[in-house]
Amino acid sequence: MYSVERTILLRVVENFMRTGSTADGEVAVVSIPSGKSSYVEQNGEYGRSVMLDEFRVDDKVVWAGYSARSSTVYLSLRNS
Repeated sequence: MYSVERTILLRVVENFMRTGSTADGEVAVVSIPSGKSSYVEQNGEYGRSVMLDEFRVDDKVVWAGYSARSSTVYLSLRNS
């Protein structure tokens, strides 16, 4: 993963886990159903898989992935 993408992911994940907000001024943020570790991003009739990585913030776990194609971060809370 490129360092720019990693920086974006960390910023969005930390903000989401600490505030519950999916707002970000630079990228779109989409919350997907809990327990998902991948997401199929649709573009017209084609789909593209976005693999999510596990992040831990303040003893909470979330799966997150970044799509450079759409400048979107996908978030999925881990099932407890």
